[in-house]
Amino acid sequence: MASLLTLHRATVQPGWVDYNNHLNDGYYTVIFSDATTALMAHIGLGPAEREATHHTLFTLEMHTNYLLEVKGGVEVRIDTQFLGHDAKRLHIFHTMHRGDEAEIVATNEQMLLSIDMSGPKAAPFQPPVLAKIEAIWQSHKDLPRHKNAGRAIGLPPKKD
Repeated sequence: MASLLTLHRATVQPGWVDYNNHLNDGYYTVIFSDATTALMAHIGLGPAEREATHHTLFTLEMHTNYLLEVKGGVEVRIDTQFLGHDAKRLHIFHTMHRGDEAEIVATNEQMLLSIDMSGPKAAPFQPPVLAKIEAIWQSHKDLPRHKNAGRAIGLPPKKD
């Protein structure tokens, strides 16, 4: 999918792996969080803009699925898809890949909230940021969603 955003890559550091040389579950979250930070800069909420406008994003909810192992020393790439937005919220979906491979090794879904730090309080996206979000949304709205998007965690109902 050529229109997905690829804004972040990372190499799995020695301190990020467990006793099996597998990426520790907490560091998947760090990598996905860094991808969200890169996305923020891409839509006009980088450090300078946050300082000037006092607007930022907070993560309201996050859901990660671990699909395949990632070993130490491996470079990973994060692709990002917008699943939706409104005046204050942005719903995104990250996929993690080993290097330039197409195979997905993990997914991460996030609901982000626009915050005016002068409150702090939830606030509508500022017009320049909303315009960038809307432009990306227009290229993403018809893309297929990964099967993990919108998943809920839980046990299946017991059969009598």
